[in-house]
Amino acid sequence: MSLFVRPASRVCSGLQNSHHYLKRGVSSTMRLIQFKHKSSEEIRLGVEQKEGGNVIDLNAFEPSLPCTMRQFLEKGEAALVTAKRAQELGKNVLERSEVNLLPPVTNPDKIICVGMNYADHCAELNVPTPKEPVIFNKFPSSIVGPYDSIILPKESKEVDWEVEMAFIIGKKGKHIKTAEAMEYVAGFTVALDVSARDWLTKTSNGNQWLLGKSFDTFCPLGPALVTKDSLSDPHNLGIQCRVNGETVQKSKTSLMIFKTEALIAWVSQFVTLYPGDIFLTGTPPGVGLFKTPPTFLKPGDTIECDIDEIGIIRNKVI
Repeated sequence: MSLFVRPASRVCSGLQNSHHYLKRGVSSTMRLIQFKHKSSEEIRLGVEQKEGGNVIDLNAFEPSLPCTMRQFLEKGEAALVTAKRAQELGKNVLERSEVNLLPPVTNPDKIICVGMNYADHCAELNVPTPKEPVIFNKFPSSIVGPYDSIILPKESKEVDWEVEMAFIIGKKGKHIKTAEAMEYVAGFTVALDVSARDWLTKTSNGNQWLLGKSFDTFCPLGPALVTKDSLSDPHNLGIQCRVNGETVQKSKTSLMIFKTEALIAWVSQFVTLYPGDIFLTGTPPGVGLFKTPPTFLKPGDTIECDIDEIGIIRNKVI
């Protein structure tokens, strides 16, 4: 971000019988998704066989698994082991053409956002790097899927882009130590922190960060929840944003000032973190506000947010 700017689920036999997999220390390297069959409105859970590839239907493999990511994460490691077993067996596979991808998490307890968290973005702003994380939030109703449209609100004339790496909390915690923080991460995804700059900086009532960040469709996420052990190093990945094919943001997650562990430790001092909570970790330089002249999104634009090893989301502006 730029400065300017649990219901209980059934316990299934698959979960009950997964202990021997846990004892073997099975890796949970996966690309977990939420999706719908093109012929149905039912939310289901799946595993991408590869980015953009076919999808294993986890609810067909084990019908008593929850059908939403948040409930799935609440089940803990046993649910991940069941998903891993489905991936290894390679059954219940759907052709990619049969599914519509949803955001990897819908209806989280909270979306936590971090401002001015890239050293190169602070240099662009000509401001010192923060000494502690700058925290704000978006409403969960702003979430849309990896290929859904962004709707320009009539209330704003200055809608901007911000590519961000996001991580998703996997288990409940409070006062989490930095050294233990990664144990609370389920995985990573790509986020687009759409921002109404005029509401962030120019309103008569002061800076309306929450409102300027939380219009409907202002938080595309996806394409998958990539489990943390799938990544070589989440803090050394290329991150970029393209608008109509032009690269407008390009950086490395190594330039994040506060990494995942520090953010979890900081925020968990104040609030309890729950499975499914989403952290947006800040944006690198290149946002539209600081182009010459300033450039904002217009109908027909296409935004691609791309993070190495995680994937690409593509959203059209309407």
